[in-house]
Amino acid sequence: MIDSEFITWNAPDGDNPARAASQRSYDAVGRKAKEEWLALFADHAVLEDPVGPSFFDPEAKGHRGRDGVAAFWDLAIGPVKSFHFTVHDSFANGPHCANVATFTTEMADGSVADTELVSVYRLDGSGRIELMRAYWEVERTLASIRTP
Repeated sequence: MIDSEFITWNAPDGDNPARAASQRSYDAVGRKAKEEWLALFADHAVLEDPVGPSFFDPEAKGHRGRDGVAAFWDLAIGPVKSFHFTVHDSFANGPHCANVATFTTEMADGSVADTELVSVYRLDGSGRIELMRAYWEVERTLASIRTP
């Protein structure tokens, strides 16, 4: 497990490059380090967060390529004041990893939401993320919102 104030890792942490990439991704998001986060992704990456249609991706086509992943940051990550990632379980094998987690976000107005999800990562041959899918339900996240 990498050292990060933004991650609580309650899961197995065997040495696996995809698991380590997921941890580096969470840490970069928590630090709001956009360029560092983008560097984790392959040029041909596909990001689906959440998988299926949502206000982030109405046509459910995913955010494709480095430009698409950067646009996702601006739409979904940039406006969030803070993040904390609690990983409850992790399954990794070869260039693949799936994490069962709760992502806690705080917005500028002080409201807080918890997103219960499974996030899946696949690395390319150079060790960069070529596929990231987050399985979560928008309605469940919206129902968890707490206002100050």
